[in-house]
Amino acid sequence: MQRRRRGVDVGLILLLSQVFQVGLENIPPVTLGTLALNVFLFLKPLKPLLKVCISVDQSYYQKDWQRLLLAPVHHADDWHLYFNMVSLLWKGIKLERKLGSILFGYIIAVFSVLIGIVYIVLEYALAGLLNDPSYKMNCAVGFSGVLFALKVLNNHHHPGGTSNIMGIHVSSRYACWLELVAIHLCSPGTSFAGHLAGILVGLMYTLGPLKMLMKTTAGYSRHPSYPYNISGNYDMYTGGLTEEQQFERALRNSLRDRGTSNQVLVKIRISESSDHT
Repeated sequence: MQRRRRGVDVGLILLLSQVFQVGLENIPPVTLGTLALNVFLFLKPLKPLLKVCISVDQSYYQKDWQRLLLAPVHHADDWHLYFNMVSLLWKGIKLERKLGSILFGYIIAVFSVLIGIVYIVLEYALAGLLNDPSYKMNCAVGFSGVLFALKVLNNHHHPGGTSNIMGIHVSSRYACWLELVAIHLCSPGTSFAGHLAGILVGLMYTLGPLKMLMKTTAGYSRHPSYPYNISGNYDMYTGGLTEEQQFERALRNSLRDRGTSNQVLVKIRISESSDHT
């Protein structure tokens, strides 16, 4: 299966427009580097989607572990890339300023791989619990799982406030759970397990042993917050859209296109014939 192209990549153009609206000098280095890597691999993918997506069958049974590194930074189409990277821009500016570039970069790297592992475990468990082997064939790509984890982390470091998810006001602390359910109900083709894996990894860091383990293994000492002088009005980083408005817009876009090309975290069912491609 190849990434679907639909002529002009409008999502990519809008993304680049918002990046320049923010200003390259105002985007912390790890956030900017991660965004640039995702854009580069969208334009020049290392492999077709079926060769980079994560699944129990391909990653675990076939021992193709490189997919843990490749899947988060490949996207199905320009809108998939756009919504993920705009969300990364908003979260990255806040979190990298708060945590410092070294720790934030370490978090991005660890989360990207660990979420893939948790995703495989969840899909394997679902296949057993529901007696449905098709869960082992579900194959996911995209940065959405990492973004769910970063949302948990952001709410931990910036507590308080409420979010409006599809007209429902909820504490920001629980917004990720409502988004998880809402996305799955409104766009069933998206990967519930991938998004859930992101939330679980975020909680493992904020409430569990992951933070201590990461700091111990890296010998990390607290670095000062990101020093750039950036306005606190984060609406400008999303082209005037709040994160909840981005979420609703993404859902509307998904409902207009139920194919894999426009999903927040794409779930690809691999046919038997694809094993020979």
